[in-house]
Amino acid sequence: MLTKLRGDIACILERDPAARSWWEVLTCYPGLHAIYVHKLARWFWLHGMRWLGRATSHLGRWLTGIEIHPGARIGSCVFIDHGMGVVIGETAEIGDGCTIYQGVTLGGTSLYRGTKRHPTLGAGVVVGAGAKVLGGFTVGEGARIGSNAVVVKEVPAGATVVGIPGRIVEGKDPEKDARFAAYAVVAEQDDPYAKAIQSLVAHSEELERALAALNEKLARLERESQQRDPLRAVK
Repeated sequence: MLTKLRGDIACILERDPAARSWWEVLTCYPGLHAIYVHKLARWFWLHGMRWLGRATSHLGRWLTGIEIHPGARIGSCVFIDHGMGVVIGETAEIGDGCTIYQGVTLGGTSLYRGTKRHPTLGAGVVVGAGAKVLGGFTVGEGARIGSNAVVVKEVPAGATVVGIPGRIVEGKDPEKDARFAAYAVVAEQDDPYAKAIQSLVAHSEELERALAALNEKLARLERESQQRDPLRAVK
């Protein structure tokens, strides 16, 4: 347990530049506290003490502002940064090395018990502040969910998703994109929707220029016609 705790603290020190010492992380990081309260709640849950598991989970929510159902599965080196308002549902699964920011919901969209209702996050996934990942699908390893995105379908490994509803955007530097991205922010992303809109705007401007040139040509021809036939101009 102590070895695992040291590993979790080391992961937080690596990913949060605001963390200055292991003692600060141990005593002042609610995300770490929530993970270990969840371990106790899950032990009760798996040993048939369901009410006690839920009660422990509720206590952890009251102490940390982070709600993790005791049925959820959480891997090692998971970092819940800030954490207030995070909700993780019963059938959610979080892979090793994931990072989750405040206000994130890993929620379910089905009302049927015994089914996979909540998402599975692969290893190394980053979920930005306020994002909602809803449904029993998989978010692939190394994927990034942008802040306030609403994701309702499967995300491929390594993809970056933004917007409502969530859509995949492309990064320009694969090597840079493979590194950890705080709040799932990756520099120089290309949004296919934005690119399509920009293309339409450019096409519209080209049509306007062509129409202006045509109008100018027609006006010139009219002037030349009037000069050749003054009587037509009088009429």
